[in-house]
Amino acid sequence: MAQRNVYSSKDEPEDAQSPEEVLHSVMQELEALHQNVKGQLNQDITRLQTEKNHLIEDIEDLREQYRKLQSQQMESLSGRYIQQQQLWLKQLAQVLAHNLQDLLVQRFNELSANSGNSLSSPIPSGEFPIPLPPSNYDERASQLLAALDERIDRSFQMLEQDLTSYESELSVRLNNMKTLELQGEELLQNLVNRIREELESEEEYLENPFDAQDSYVEESTNSVNYVNSVRPQLQQSPTPVETPREPVPQPSSVPSPAPAKASSQVQTGLVLALSSAVVLSLFNVCLRILIKGKNPRVVFGLFEFPGVVTPGFGNSLLILLMRLIVVMALMPILATFLYPSVWKDIRRLFESGDRALWSKVLGSAFFLFLSQVLIYLAIGNIPAGIAITIFFIYPIVTVLGSWILFGSRPSTVGFLAIVGITAGLILAGWPSFAAPAPGGGNVGVGVTAALASGITFAGYVLLTQMAAGKLHPIPFSLVNFAAIFVFSSLSLWVPLSENFSPKIDQNVWPGLILGGVVLGVLTLFSYLLNNFAIRFAGAALASVIGTLGPAMTALFGFLIINEKLQPVAILGMAVVTLSVAAMSVERIVAPQKKAS
Repeated sequence: MAQRNVYSSKDEPEDAQSPEEVLHSVMQELEALHQNVKGQLNQDITRLQTEKNHLIEDIEDLREQYRKLQSQQMESLSGRYIQQQQLWLKQLAQVLAHNLQDLLVQRFNELSANSGNSLSSPIPSGEFPIPLPPSNYDERASQLLAALDERIDRSFQMLEQDLTSYESELSVRLNNMKTLELQGEELLQNLVNRIREELESEEEYLENPFDAQDSYVEESTNSVNYVNSVRPQLQQSPTPVETPREPVPQPSSVPSPAPAKASSQVQTGLVLALSSAVVLSLFNVCLRILIKGKNPRVVFGLFEFPGVVTPGFGNSLLILLMRLIVVMALMPILATFLYPSVWKDIRRLFESGDRALWSKVLGSAFFLFLSQVLIYLAIGNIPAGIAITIFFIYPIVTVLGSWILFGSRPSTVGFLAIVGITAGLILAGWPSFAAPAPGGGNVGVGVTAALASGITFAGYVLLTQMAAGKLHPIPFSLVNFAAIFVFSSLSLWVPLSENFSPKIDQNVWPGLILGGVVLGVLTLFSYLLNNFAIRFAGAALASVIGTLGPAMTALFGFLIINEKLQPVAILGMAVVTLSVAAMSVERIVAPQKKAS
């Protein structure tokens, strides 16, 4: 009542100005906060520039010291070589003089013996005899001079050979020093480039403080994410694919590792990863409902839904296209929200003209396109949980392909996981052949399509692994979405045979469009949840949660459309899930063992 009296008083104009004053004060505070933050950022940039100049000066000092050390080393080496050569020449001259003296003594002794006027006592070694002049003195002297000349020539030839070998050895060592100099310059240049890149990355981070590093996903982060959200994945390849470069020495001051994530953030990330797996499992069940079966499917036990399209290759292409229309309409907005520099990276990709990178990007998109179409075909013919379980053959193909291409030999746990996945796939797929397919689908086509989907997805993973680190994953995802959209459109535009062409009733187009919207929204929602899950908990933990995809798909299939599985199939699904989870856990533990 008191407030009503106040507002009904005659001072109503003055009270009307009070919110304006409050708004004005808030605007002033926001402006002051903006100026404060801007000033702090400017100070940080100035500090970084100062540190950059100091680093450049230090590098120049290091280069100058390197030149001085190199010149001193050259002078010391030259002096040592000259002294060594003088010592060799002195020793050689002494040896030659000694040999000549022995030869002369021997010749004079022979001359004296032949002439019959031997000396009264033998000539001791090292003394020069005084022979009597023989009758054939001229002939003997000529022979002696010829032998002496031959011996001197041979000695000088040996000396020339020794000098030539010394010269060649000196030339080789000088060439090695020149090579070392070039390598040192290259190492310094690489060090300067790395410091420059780090400074530029810090400046970019100050301009855009967005944690994009956690969005780089490891191999096998979430298999169902790849199948349903068409999201590319950047792995940490164990061995680089490009030509190996020489190791670059790290700076002496190694930055301390980033602080570990808080437990609350990890818990939030795990919840988000589990939510993403739930959404993707719902995606699989919705796709199963959208495809017609022999009998209408009862949803939640309340109403029957006959489906929209029959299972087939052409209809799978059409469902994929309808879904991608929604994704391509919303993904640019979502990508800009997650990574504001997405368009700069895409423009840089187009301007780079890197054919190798383009071939890997488009090749991975084509393999993912085939994997999508085939998994849709598989889900239309066999239960969704079984199809996703059989799809998990891709870790085996990926591990073997990495072994062949990158030389990354699997560990003992990896081999055991491969055996476990193989046994689980047999257990999960065998009941489908032993009993009629639920819903009247073709079991052979469904199992074959699921296996082919996993194999083609492994090709996508390997090509993505080759392109890892060259492009941020979010622009990589956007380019992949666009490429798959083009592939789907061209596949439907090209005339296909009757067995592969779409077969759609004109009356089901509204249901098909609605189904495409639902699938597209679920795709983007799962993509967003998984992206934030990786930021909070890390890619490794998110990948462990992603291994629950087959089990959760089977669970939701049972709860929503009463799709029952035999105990043997459930056992195979559990074995596959545990084997893939073991691979993911090993990927977490292995770096910690190496670090310790």
